[in-house]
Amino acid sequence: MITQQYPSQLLERAVQEFSKLPGIGRKTALRLVLYQLRQDPQDVQSFVDAIAKMKQEVHYCKRCHNISDSDLCPICSNQRRDASTICVVENIQDVMAVENTQQYNGLYHVLGGVISPMDGVGPADLEIDSLVKRVEEEDIQEVILALSSTMEGDTTNFYIFRKLASYDVKLSIIARGIPVGDELEYADEVTLGRSILNRTPFDGK
Repeated sequence: MITQQYPSQLLERAVQEFSKLPGIGRKTALRLVLYQLRQDPQDVQSFVDAIAKMKQEVHYCKRCHNISDSDLCPICSNQRRDASTICVVENIQDVMAVENTQQYNGLYHVLGGVISPMDGVGPADLEIDSLVKRVEEEDIQEVILALSSTMEGDTTNFYIFRKLASYDVKLSIIARGIPVGDELEYADEVTLGRSILNRTPFDGK
């Protein structure tokens, strides 16, 4: 139980809620809450409404599992994208990171994580079966494995390689311009873009 530190229980509760956000400690949470307290009521209500509406109405694309306002995300529904290539990424932030490079014009598949037995995450917890189904049903020529260069990322790469080994599809992996152990979303755009362009065939090794 947290000892009361503030002159208002409502302030305390707001600080507790903000401090639940990733990377937000209680000092930062207090600063954010006090900032909101100084704003006009309509601005605060607009902030609250935006968060509530996002939570209630944002969907996940039924094809690639990216965030979307409709059943298909703007990338999957864009006829100008190369529908024969799928870039497999760990999360939605990685889609944004690759898109920011402006070096890739294919589609995506968001796994929702990587295989990590230590964290209790197995293949069944990820969108791997739906990836295999896409390769079966769509005219996919190449699957690019763009996962973080960590042990968990490499394990997931190998698992996907085994699952797709019997299909007539090219498997490639982004060039290791990304330092080993780094998360994809934190790579600079130039390095990540070159890694996409200089991808190499993946043989499961």
